[in-house]
Amino acid sequence: MPELPEVETVRSGLAPLISGHRIEQVTVRHRGLRWPVGRRLERQLEGRGIQGVGRRGKYLLICCDRGTLIVHLGMSGSLCVVSASIPAGKHDHLDVTLDDGRILRFNDPRRFGSVHWIEGDPLAHPLLAPLGLEPLAPDFDGDWLYRATRNRKAAIKHILMDSHLLAGIGNIYANEALFRAGIHPARSAQRVSLARYRRLAAAVRDTLEKALAAGGSTLRDFVDATGKPGYFQQYYEVYGRAGAPCRVCGAAVRAMRQGQRSTFYCPHCQR
Repeated sequence: MPELPEVETVRSGLAPLISGHRIEQVTVRHRGLRWPVGRRLERQLEGRGIQGVGRRGKYLLICCDRGTLIVHLGMSGSLCVVSASIPAGKHDHLDVTLDDGRILRFNDPRRFGSVHWIEGDPLAHPLLAPLGLEPLAPDFDGDWLYRATRNRKAAIKHILMDSHLLAGIGNIYANEALFRAGIHPARSAQRVSLARYRRLAAAVRDTLEKALAAGGSTLRDFVDATGKPGYFQQYYEVYGRAGAPCRVCGAAVRAMRQGQRSTFYCPHCQR
């Protein structure tokens, strides 16, 4: 599933391509996404100007006149600007035709993504209101993370992926940040010291910023707003590398299950 770097990569690519344009036509081919696409979406969007593109956690916010289109890419979705000459494919569920003829196209083979329209404050939407702090926000640091976890017995990896605490960190970047901080993913959050939380917060920020610079990760489906894949997966330290030597100490990277997710770690570097 696309995480913060992938969604931010799409946002930064879309913004200069669609901001300032007007929506001429909306075509919904399949309403059966994770949540059904609203029956009035075409009428709600057509004729509106696009003012900009934002992001909250893993959600894209296409800011229009007096309202916002909220898009979640799900596990396999993409949002790209294409020429009107490119015919829609089997999994192209939504087309937004702009005033210059180009099309903003939502493709989602697995249909776990979603599209929502809201008028007023988009952050009040039920999907966005519960989200926690952005890990790239100025307020996020080790001291904040330490205070937020004093009564949390859950494994530190689960805490990093809790969207009610931190918005946008998924399995890939939780694995990578914990390796860079030298913290075992199964360690109880309340048993991590302040000094180690400061290292972890720095590792989270560094990992996300490097992933952004690489255009995110493309493991299967992810592409940016122009259809190009990311390449941060070339720099993974532990994720997906079970049995391979740790790039720091040479020990074999191990894998285990935490909840429904695979976890990768170095038994020597992470304690």
